[in-house]
Amino acid sequence: MTNSPKPPEDCVSMTDVRVGVDALDQQLVALLETRFGYMRAAARIKETRNAVRDEDRKAAVIRAASETAAKAGLPEDAIADIWDRLVEASIAYEMVEWDRIREIE
Repeated sequence: MTNSPKPPEDCVSMTDVRVGVDALDQQLVALLETRFGYMRAAARIKETRNAVRDEDRKAAVIRAASETAAKAGLPEDAIADIWDRLVEASIAYEMVEWDRIREIE
């Protein structure tokens, strides 16, 4: 038995599936770390706290994720829901960072 993830189409056991999912989850968290880094950058760049929440941008990000999901044959509504939560968490994080940066100055 190996701990290297197999492509989904090569999985023959639940162990194979779980190894793949666990490895992918680690990659997703690493990608989220980078995404939240961009939120820190946005907090640094935006001049006003009110600029942190941008409903038009939020809608565009969710729409883009949903459209990408549809092209990949994934459930659009589920992806839109995940992205809504992701964007809201990102906004909350950016608000905290915006405040933290300004407290130091």
